[in-house]
This record gives sequence, C-alpha cells and structure tokens, in this order.
Amino acid sequence: MGYLGIKRDITERLELEKRYVQAQKMEAIGTLAGGIAHDFNNILTGINGYTSLAQQTASGNTELLDYLDEVRRAGLRAAELVQQILAFSRAGEQAMMPMQLRHVAAEAAKLLRASIPSSIEFEVNLAVNLPAILGNATQLHQVIMNLGTNAWHAMRERSGKLSIKLEASMVDGSTAPAFGLSAGSYLRLSVSDTGCGMDAATQSRVFEPFFTTKGPGEGTGLGLSVVHGIIGKHRGAIRLLSAVDQGTTFEIYLPVVSDAPMITNEATEELPLGHGERVLLVDDEESLVRLGVRALCKIGYAAEGQSNVLEALALLEHEPHAFQLVITDQTMPGLSGLEFAQRIRALRADLPVLLASGISESIAQERILEAGIREVLAKPYSVTNLALLVSRHLAQKPIVS
Repeated sequence: MGYLGIKRDITERLELEKRYVQAQKMEAIGTLAGGIAHDFNNILTGINGYTSLAQQTASGNTELLDYLDEVRRAGLRAAELVQQILAFSRAGEQAMMPMQLRHVAAEAAKLLRASIPSSIEFEVNLAVNLPAILGNATQLHQVIMNLGTNAWHAMRERSGKLSIKLEASMVDGSTAPAFGLSAGSYLRLSVSDTGCGMDAATQSRVFEPFFTTKGPGEGTGLGLSVVHGIIGKHRGAIRLLSAVDQGTTFEIYLPVVSDAPMITNEATEELPLGHGERVLLVDDEESLVRLGVRALCKIGYAAEGQSNVLEALALLEHEPHAFQLVITDQTMPGLSGLEFAQRIRALRADLPVLLASGISESIAQERILEAGIREVLAKPYSVTNLALLVSRHLAQKPIVS
C-alpha cells in the first residue's frame, strides 16, 4: 500500500484567471460604450444645445445665467467623458494640442470639492501665467480626478487635508535620469493627502493593472495604471512619495512646449449670421431637429427639419435646388447618413452635405469622401459649432464632381 502525491503552486494561474475575467469585463464595457454612444450623444446634444439657447434668451438675468452656465459645463464634461470611454474601448490615440493646464486643474478641483466631505480640508494652489503644454484636456482631467479620489479614499477613516498644486519646474541633468526625463522646463502637478500612506511593498505595485488595496466592489485596480499610461503618452513622468500614516504625494511632470506664458482668450466667439439661406436638417431624433431649426433660424437662416430620411429624400427629389446646404445624422432607419449623402450627390453634386455623428471615428475616411460629405460634425455638438460649420460651408464655392 502506498500513495503518490504531486503538489503544484497554482497561485500565478489563479491570478491570471482573475485578470482574464477582469479584462473580459472591461471589453464588455467597451462594447456597451459603443452601443449606447449614439443615443447618449443625442441626449447630450439636446441638453447642451437647449442650454445655449436658454442662455441667449435669459440675457440680463445674472442668477439664471449662472445656473445655466453650470448646466452647460456639466454637459460639456459629460460629453468629454463619453468620448473618453469610447477612446478607451477603441484603444485609440487622443488628439494633443497646446493647452493651459491650470484651467483643467481648476475645473477638476471644483468637481472634487463638490464630491468630497467637508471634514476634508481642501487646498488648491495653481500658479498663473504658466507656459503651455502639449496635452489632451479630457485625459489630464481624468488623471487629476483619479488622484484626487484616491487621496480622499486614503482619508475616509479620518479627517485630513487634500492639496492640489501646480507650478513651473526645471529638471536639470543630474535629476532627469532618475525621473526618466530629459533636462528642461516642466510643469509640476502635485496631489497630496494626509491619509494612511503606503508601505514599500504597496508602492512597488501601485501602478500595476488590477492591483488594488480596496475591498471587493470598491475599485477595479485600473485607476493608477491608467494615470501612469496617460502621463507616459504625454512624455511626462510621475513620482510617488509616501509613508505609512504620514500621507501620500503624487508629483506629475509634464514638458512645456514653450517657455513663454500661454495667453488664453476666453471671450465668447460671436456667431456668424445667415442671410436667409435655406438649410435642411435631417435627424431621426425629433428633439434635435427642433433644436437645430430653432438655433439656425435664430441667427438668420431659413432652416427646415425632417425626422424621416426617406421623406427628406423625396423632398430633394422634387426640388433639388430648394436648399443651399444639408445636415444629416448618420444612424437613421431607412437610410444611413452616408447612403443619403450618396443619393443627394446623384441628384445634385454641388449641394454641400455635412454629416453629424457621435462615433465618426468608426467611419472610414474613404467612405466619407466617396459620399461627398464636406465635413463631419461630431456629436454632441454645440449651437456655436453648428453655426460656424454652416457659415463656413455656405461661404465656400460649390464643388462639382
């Protein structure tokens, strides 16, 4: 009588299984995001557009304008977050442009202050007249929100202080290699808390995907890994300073694109006025048709709307020269926006057609050009963007092909 025993350590396999399940969840989120983007962007277009019209109507009522401005800011932030989720699901690159980080940090700090209990002391110190960086505002907003939320969570069991600081910083040749940077001018963004802090073992793993010290259901373990990835794409570096029971500081270094201060003009751009030009707006969402028609009529166009694309096509077939410009949604029952544009092109090749879409990146550029689309208007769009686009294309000479 005897037995043979085999012992094998399957810890790594179990960890890989957990990561695989988590990866499947994130893939499902990406699929869901793509599925709801069209409807959600339509809703946001209506919210933001009607808010803009309400602001124009409420001129002179300072209190009401303040309320509407907060609605507008929230709507714009929601629109940016939708695009961020879509970008995550597509794993695509985000556009970078010269920007003033101070404005992004100030807005993020305002949102954090509203969500953090009053037991937490909140301190914001953002230097003025800072040089520009090359960045993506939505991604950097996400970085600050993630770090600020983590700082709050580190102080949930106690009162404490959360600090956000932005300043110019020079990284010289002696310290640059330790940060993985080149010597030069940077902006340093610091997010600090006086919470529980981290031991050395936690610090060594804090940027690993799916690693979290939070309980089940409280976090995915992706927040800091996303932060690390975003800062890497911005050619920056992130430095962690922490000690148990003494708090944590994350220092982010972002390279400047010019040593000169960035001067931002925050004046509202004046809308160009129409001169009675006839514009046809086609969208299966009746609320967006009403919004677009009201907005364009308000600034001097003779706008008409259709929520049925087949009826809009019949109208153009009956009177091909009745309109000077057509704006069409992409996702509609009966005909897609691209198919509608191709039918218009067959009727009248010189008629400018603009395509409105919340997921325009998924449409091949070749298909857009083949359909004769002049430009894509990304949903959710603002009344200002709509007016500027219409004005620009009505001012262009007809293109006949």
